[in-house]
Amino acid sequence: MDIFLQSVGALNDETRIRILAFLSRHGRLCVCDLESSFNMIQSRLSRHLKILKEAGFLRVEREGRWAYYSIRSPLDRFRQEALNEIATLPLELPELSTSCTPKGNP
Repeated sequence: MDIFLQSVGALNDETRIRILAFLSRHGRLCVCDLESSFNMIQSRLSRHLKILKEAGFLRVEREGRWAYYSIRSPLDRFRQEALNEIATLPLELPELSTSCTPKGNP
């Protein structure tokens, strides 16, 4: 029951809905690219990402100092249906703005 309530609560925020739609569209992204694209301070974005991760929507992969977020796969039916519904919403999403150093560069 707790994870269900966390999932429902995570969806009760427009910014988190937009983050899910953005990651669904662009795939795996570094947190710094999400910060840059959403023009959001790191602490605020991290809070949203943590809520989505704890609710079972996201996975995080760490590579050195970089953290990459993506939609968790496979998703259970509830979360997949939620993402399907989000995909139908008329959301204004920002352009992808990449600001991370490419992999292999210092």
